[in-house]
Amino acid sequence: MNPVPAPRLLLLLAGTVWCSLPAAEPSRSAFERAAAQGALVQEGLNRCNRYLHGWLGVAEPTTGLIPRNLKDSPYWNGRDSAADNYPFMVLSADFTERPLLAAKLRPMLEAERRLTARPGWLRLTDEYNLKGTLGLRFPEANAERIFFNSAEYVKDGLLALTEWLGPSPWSERMFELIDDSFALAAVETPFGKVPLKGVDKAVAVEVSGDYLQALARIYWMSGCEEKYLRWGIRLADTYLLPEGRNHPTRDFASLGLRDHGCEIVSGLCEFYATLHFAGRRPGGAEWTAKKATYEPHVHEMLDRILAVGVNEDGMFYNAINPRTGAIVNRGISDSWGYVYDAYYTVYLVDGTTAYREAIVRPLAAMDGKYRGFGWEGASAARPRGGMDGYADSIESALNLYNRLAADPRVASVTAWMDSEIQHMWTYQQPNGIIEAWHGDGNFARTTIMYCLWKTQGVTAQPWRADLRLGAVREGDALAVVVAAEKPWEGTLVFDRPRHAENLKLPIDWPRINQFPEWFTVQANRRYQVRQAGARVESHSGRELAAGLPVKLAAGAKLELTVTASP
Repeated sequence: MNPVPAPRLLLLLAGTVWCSLPAAEPSRSAFERAAAQGALVQEGLNRCNRYLHGWLGVAEPTTGLIPRNLKDSPYWNGRDSAADNYPFMVLSADFTERPLLAAKLRPMLEAERRLTARPGWLRLTDEYNLKGTLGLRFPEANAERIFFNSAEYVKDGLLALTEWLGPSPWSERMFELIDDSFALAAVETPFGKVPLKGVDKAVAVEVSGDYLQALARIYWMSGCEEKYLRWGIRLADTYLLPEGRNHPTRDFASLGLRDHGCEIVSGLCEFYATLHFAGRRPGGAEWTAKKATYEPHVHEMLDRILAVGVNEDGMFYNAINPRTGAIVNRGISDSWGYVYDAYYTVYLVDGTTAYREAIVRPLAAMDGKYRGFGWEGASAARPRGGMDGYADSIESALNLYNRLAADPRVASVTAWMDSEIQHMWTYQQPNGIIEAWHGDGNFARTTIMYCLWKTQGVTAQPWRADLRLGAVREGDALAVVVAAEKPWEGTLVFDRPRHAENLKLPIDWPRINQFPEWFTVQANRRYQVRQAGARVESHSGRELAAGLPVKLAAGAKLELTVTASP
């Protein structure tokens, strides 16, 4: 019987050169850990693929759109279907079954764009019936509903897609919704017209936070078009300056510190960071001055939340009265990292070390008392709560750990994330559906984030159910292990600094629904790639980002070391 041939690296990329210089070799344990990571990634991505097919199976056949949920909401809407579920079907397809992008997911975008626009509301999105008579769900327009649908679709859905995909039809849709939101903004403030303010304060606060986060990012992606700063300043003035009488901690009687409330804190801080860096551009003195005006008000907000809004572990309560210090909702926010994203962002621009230190406390506490925690909707009948609480909390930890991984005080959170992803995965049903509502998309989003951590951003195309890919970084070296039960030929795609290349951001500040960057390759830098026992190859970062061709025999395992050339 002939032995199974060793896997071989195909040298098909232009510009490959052989190099006799030795590359740093990770320890054997690094390859063993990478192989173990590969088993987790295999399970995670296969779960995403099952989720994708589960929801495609319930799409309305005429329009191709998916319902808000499978219980009592047979309609598509922007703030739920489009924001929380559909985008992560797109990403699940991009990772695991790309032909479905053209076959099912792009047509869904085209149907949504065509069917949900209401006359007189440009390209903004309204709700659409998928049962009985197909068509717009309501006979009349409602500004609050339409702006809410459009803003959530941008912040939770289209921005997340753009984080990973870069410019695409989905980013075009994002720009449409932002541009039309401000073209139709009609609520007067002392600072100019905004989409919503005070119609329903809770909705207006969330929508304003959504728009601020989007404007903070698409200003850069647009090539620094000034209008996006001007629109953001209208909103930031409204929530920060005394004349607006709407400051989150001076003026609110109730400030939410979980999703559907905390968005304003993150939005104000992201926009504050954008003004900081816009001020460094030629002619940026106006933005520097505006950032200086906001500085005491931003720090006042963050300091007050830390003073009255956290428990002994640094975890945020669901809601507080920031004026009195009373706790409005004593539940612990599963979106705690969304708020701490704001603190880390301000630390990056202002150097306020107390804000960075504040993040260490919850990260260090997670493995001690928050395993199997009943985050959302916990009750005697359902003590572990809902799946979405696990998704948001794991995402919170992943995004912050990505920034603080070198700090030994937070090392224990890695075991907590490994434990809690297993809890989250148990919610998936055999048909791929998780809980049969729009929050199912968060299951896929968090699973993809987790898998990217376990591969350090390396992905494989085409994905296949028997494929196992894992990676571990040890010092400056990346240990990559890929294996398959059947013969496989494809590419290993290395991650890039997407914050700079896709969004054009000046730095990688933490963002809600971000896919953190782990091991990234620079386009013009060279990297040594070595297979165990083989010569060292030299590739440019551009080549590695385009995809390193690999061929595996049945049952074979390939171990690679990747390091940047001196």
